[in-house]
Amino acid sequence: MRCPFCGFLESKVVDSRPAEEGGSIRRRRECLKCTKRFTTYETIESLPLLVIKKDGTRQSFDRSKLLTSLTRACDKRSVTLAQMEDMVTDIEQQLLNSLEREIPTTRLGDLVMERLRGVDEVAYVRFASVYRQFKDVSTFLTEVDRLLNAREI
Repeated sequence: MRCPFCGFLESKVVDSRPAEEGGSIRRRRECLKCTKRFTTYETIESLPLLVIKKDGTRQSFDRSKLLTSLTRACDKRSVTLAQMEDMVTDIEQQLLNSLEREIPTTRLGDLVMERLRGVDEVAYVRFASVYRQFKDVSTFLTEVDRLLNAREI
């Protein structure tokens, strides 16, 4: 680590402790040439998640967009904001753990529907109606039948 005072390239670590709730490590260092002390922070480099839209364009994964769509689907339902945030966190963590950096919107939508099905069936159908772009009542009924059949199994 380069000393910010004299530019010397070697230093020793005097103290290390977690910072930012364990998201990084704070290190106190001492320059081996001028003996001045300085602080550095070490964080994990995270690669961004990209979402591949239906038209082929890519954009950064935005958890606030996902939370907004969940909020719309759960409007006037008994689903709490904390439950929705937990779903978003769970989905984001699953995507990060998959080691894939590019996720198609179809996979993202399936993950949301999978979680909504277990939380609130009305919110599930609302989300599905937008996600699957129901064209008419028969496609809506098909999805409701699928939901009812899954419940019976």
